[in-house]
Amino acid sequence: MSHPSSSFDWDDLTFHARDDRLADDQRWSTWDGIERLCRGPEPWPDWLVTCDAIDTDLGVLKTGKEADVSLLERTSVDDPGRTCLLAAKRYRATAHRLFHRGDGYTEGRRIRNTRDTRAMARKSEHGRAVESGLWATAEWEALKRLFLAGVPVPYPVQVDGSEILMEYIADGDGAAPRLHQTRPSPAELDALFEQLLGALWTMAGLGLVHGDLSPYNTLVTGVGTGDPRLVVIDVPQLTDLYANPNAESFLHRDCTNMAAWFTARGHEVDPDALFAEVISQAW
Repeated sequence: MSHPSSSFDWDDLTFHARDDRLADDQRWSTWDGIERLCRGPEPWPDWLVTCDAIDTDLGVLKTGKEADVSLLERTSVDDPGRTCLLAAKRYRATAHRLFHRGDGYTEGRRIRNTRDTRAMARKSEHGRAVESGLWATAEWEALKRLFLAGVPVPYPVQVDGSEILMEYIADGDGAAPRLHQTRPSPAELDALFEQLLGALWTMAGLGLVHGDLSPYNTLVTGVGTGDPRLVVIDVPQLTDLYANPNAESFLHRDCTNMAAWFTARGHEVDPDALFAEVISQAW
């Protein structure tokens, strides 16, 4: 995998020891300091820098009500030419309308610590911090499970508290556009729909529902080349089809959202037929 190059000038920084002062937008990589289960599935991809490294924040890619996503460049200390770009999703502990998705997604989930449960119910500062960590953990576990199952999601690099680092999906010299921003050819529409169908089938076969799927949280690379690639993102609300009584309605909504976009672009999709086809994979 190739990544766009950064304009960061390494001549401005000299390394002597781990306590050297870094620029305000830099930090030491936490890869070596986190538990093994907090790292992505092995084998780690060749493009991922896993040695002693510095993370440089290159700016915000996306802001949201629950979390912000920034672009990081991870650069090896010993080999400044060895770099990779990562997307850093950081859940906020306190924010207006934090976690607007609602309780419907969390039915079937359990929290063992009763103090944390009470704090979340009171919306105290501690409760909000607990909730942000739970959503980060939920997305991390969802990304790993989907990636290992072959669903097209970004490779999950690591989780540390309420921050997830994942593969940066690039398209050309910048970030991949969201599906709703693209204008694929008829042949590319067909290919993208087949990829979507495969992702939905795989998730349903695992007994899982995305729960918030739309053209706004799917990325696309390669439009205009004849070889587009669909990538599913934003999965903290991944829902169990069997444990959550709302799961089927969430799946129907996912199918309706995606069917409407493809139909508007000239690839007609019946949402009810799509729902029936997908849910049949779960039984």
